[in-house]
Amino acid sequence: MPRDNDDAKAATGIAGLDDVLRGGLPANRVYLIQGDPGSGKTTLGLQFLLEGRRIGETGMYVSLSETREEITGVARSHGWSLDGIRLFEMQEVAPQLSEEAENTLFEPSEVELREIMQRLLSEIEQSKATRVVFDSLSELRLLAQHPLRYRRQILMLKQFFVGRQCTVLFLDDRTAPEDDRQLQSIAHGVLLLEQHASDYGNERRRLRAVKVRGLQPRGGYHELTIVKGGLRVFPRLVASEQPTKFDRTILPSGVPELDALLGGGVDRGTATLIIGPAGAGKSTLALRYGLSAVERGEHVSLFAFDERIQTLHLRARGLGLDLEGAIASGRLFIKQIDPAEMGPGEFVASVNDAALQDKTRVIIIDSLNGYLNAMPEERALALQLHELLTVLGQRGVSTFLLMAQHGILGPAMVSPIDVSYLADTVVMLRYFEADGAIRKAISVVKKRSGVHEETIREYRMGPPNGVSVGKPLSGFRGVLTGVPSYVGDAQALVPGKTRPGEKG
Repeated sequence: MPRDNDDAKAATGIAGLDDVLRGGLPANRVYLIQGDPGSGKTTLGLQFLLEGRRIGETGMYVSLSETREEITGVARSHGWSLDGIRLFEMQEVAPQLSEEAENTLFEPSEVELREIMQRLLSEIEQSKATRVVFDSLSELRLLAQHPLRYRRQILMLKQFFVGRQCTVLFLDDRTAPEDDRQLQSIAHGVLLLEQHASDYGNERRRLRAVKVRGLQPRGGYHELTIVKGGLRVFPRLVASEQPTKFDRTILPSGVPELDALLGGGVDRGTATLIIGPAGAGKSTLALRYGLSAVERGEHVSLFAFDERIQTLHLRARGLGLDLEGAIASGRLFIKQIDPAEMGPGEFVASVNDAALQDKTRVIIIDSLNGYLNAMPEERALALQLHELLTVLGQRGVSTFLLMAQHGILGPAMVSPIDVSYLADTVVMLRYFEADGAIRKAISVVKKRSGVHEETIREYRMGPPNGVSVGKPLSGFRGVLTGVPSYVGDAQALVPGKTRPGEKG
């Protein structure tokens, strides 16, 4: 293929994949797309041709196994029309080949393969296609019947495209009895698509650029989904590629006692972990910071794994928080996340888009327990979360991570995974008993970016600000055991009864 246009790129029409490939596939080369049935190879091939049609290129789809009706059916399911794209199916020449094979001394398979290739190359020559997709190589492998003959045919195909301005995709469903490394060595680049069924929920798919000669694609696995309209690829975040300049200011809560506990407030561009048992007030505390940002004209995004949006509205109303007004202003965005339907890569992409496109300055993830359910592999969760928090921090986004501990009271109250080392600030909520009632306590156990109070204060939820924080408590015993008890003066406690709508 010509060497005078090495910098030209053939965009795939899939934004995320083009991002992984740094703009697209180097043009006028032969590529191998490998994947199990159902992983998205055909859809990728069609999108590649449709993108070529959009920019005025000629495309040809060579179907060696599926019929024209099956291919057009796939296109219709995505709302596509294949007008202007040449469809070549092996069935067009199969009847006459079977008759010719009966009157020859050669093996029928060899005659059939030779005739199909001659007819196919003639069709490509006449169409002057600049983009060609072969689906799939498993049919050529069956026709060849011998590895040497099969490799010779692939090399012949590659040689045919040398000197032609054409980018070629070979789709392979990996039905060979052994891993065909020779096929990968022939291709200029290899993309691997995988699909696996989770224990519960939708199938999960992912993509990896195994190699692309002359190009350094974004490494690792990238999650992909098949939706109406084609493939969506969610590139893995790379923190080193993100900017690091932003105004380092303080994010106040609007509650003076709470800000005093945090040394003035939460620092811009940091991650705050709010941890505690169920019902302790984690969601309310994070929402207080979010609404404070909305009041200053900033944009806030809340990703809710655990609580339904209707319940969130009801609870906020009972606590005196103007959630409806914040949403109506267009500065508060709430998205319900179903971990059974959305993979971790898609979730990270949603958070990243909120920070990048919607100019969100505060992000609340409620909670990490739901995020953990989306990705059971704990090590992978921590690595992905680390990259996400680094990217958000470099953009000046303040992130609030909520984590519910197992249990309510006692030393058995533990976290499902330790991510405290990833957070810049750790706020701990606890229950304690005093004056015949169960109360809540709040303390800051870590703040990397500055000083903070080392006291323990009582914490209550209710109007008018949603939360209230009392003075530092004395006579507080056993907080680290998970069953703290208050033995001091009852007058030091925040007065009032439990209010409707209190929840963590």
